[in-house]
Amino acid sequence: MDTLVLTDGTRGDVQPFIALARALRSAGHRVTLVAPETSMTLATAHDVPFVPLTDSARTEIVERRAPNTVGRNGLMRMHLALRIIRANRMEPGSKLRELADASAQGADVLVHHTNVPGHHLAEWLGVPAVPVCPFPYWVPTSSFPDPTLPFALPPSLNRASYGLNKVLPTNLLLRLYSKKHLSRWRRDTLRLPARHGQHDLFRRPDGDRVTFLQAFSRHMLPAPVSYPDWVETTGFWYLPAPPDWRPPAGLAEFVDDGEPPIFVGFGSMVGADPRRTTRVVADALRVAKSRAVVATAWGGLDPDGFGDDVFCLEQVPFDWLFPRVSAVVHHGGGTIGAALAAGRPQVLCPFMFDQPFNARCMHDIGVAPPPQPERSLTADGLAEAIQLALTDHGMTRRAAEVGHRVRDEDGLSAAVRTIESAVR
Repeated sequence: MDTLVLTDGTRGDVQPFIALARALRSAGHRVTLVAPETSMTLATAHDVPFVPLTDSARTEIVERRAPNTVGRNGLMRMHLALRIIRANRMEPGSKLRELADASAQGADVLVHHTNVPGHHLAEWLGVPAVPVCPFPYWVPTSSFPDPTLPFALPPSLNRASYGLNKVLPTNLLLRLYSKKHLSRWRRDTLRLPARHGQHDLFRRPDGDRVTFLQAFSRHMLPAPVSYPDWVETTGFWYLPAPPDWRPPAGLAEFVDDGEPPIFVGFGSMVGADPRRTTRVVADALRVAKSRAVVATAWGGLDPDGFGDDVFCLEQVPFDWLFPRVSAVVHHGGGTIGAALAAGRPQVLCPFMFDQPFNARCMHDIGVAPPPQPERSLTADGLAEAIQLALTDHGMTRRAAEVGHRVRDEDGLSAAVRTIESAVR
């Protein structure tokens, strides 16, 4: 089976798809991963055939600047939407052409992140599309509202909230802009006729439902969710450290020297004021009397702002580090899966998008204190949350229990089987 795997965005959007590509290759299938060029090193370290995409302007605008505005107020979110449109004015055509060029080799099936218009490419190639969402924010359910909705609604409107979110001014503006460029791309590049429902990735061109994968664990949700039978919630897709990876000098010694440290890292989130965030985290660690391994990643935390009881580095494989730490402090993105699998208590400092929802889920299932939102983060509040995560024996036991359940899932094998069945 020839498989095209498409994704875009930051490392959290790409890493699960590298794991999927490895699993498909291990099952005997041919795979090509199409992803941002910054992920080439990680993909090649895992021997995954790779076609690079030019990194999106969205990475700079959304990931680095959005935390300054998202969640503040509607006018600022609208301003952000206009900035995104201006920044991408020259990009959609070139990015879409890159996707078409990368897909022109053909395949038997096309697997794509929901942030990539893979269903149009699959229609062009005449093959099934299998969309993938890494967290529960795409498929409507009455169990909880749209996790990206910026305000609360009564539970009776949970299912309706997914449609409501699409017509909020900011989202509507972005969707209309996107559809305009996608329709032009379908017509001019893919030579596909306009048709009813052409932008609905839940349906195939013939109107039948697609096979839709959700690459997260059902155990992250506080209550069972009944999804339709065309949706498969597989469990997380874990990528191990590259075979030749070794801890940087001093890391193993630091981790093993005394009580296990905590981990602090906010991934690609930078926030409105990284220097302030660094001061708050450093002060919280002092108040909590906690040693820490701090991942600075995209610059959301300044390594010069910490003392000798903190080991700073840009990034580290979580499957190596998390079993060696006592708690995980993070933003509520892709780090959730690794923290759950390690069976460690978590402290969540959500920035934007679905992260506040994910943070509430971790608290509701008993593996984390109440969330500490980045925009209102204080040293005392964060220190109190860290101390609770370290001293609450019930939370520690619950994290270990959920860890066992999450590790028992084999999300990649389930995904491979589902993709294979989509081709038959």
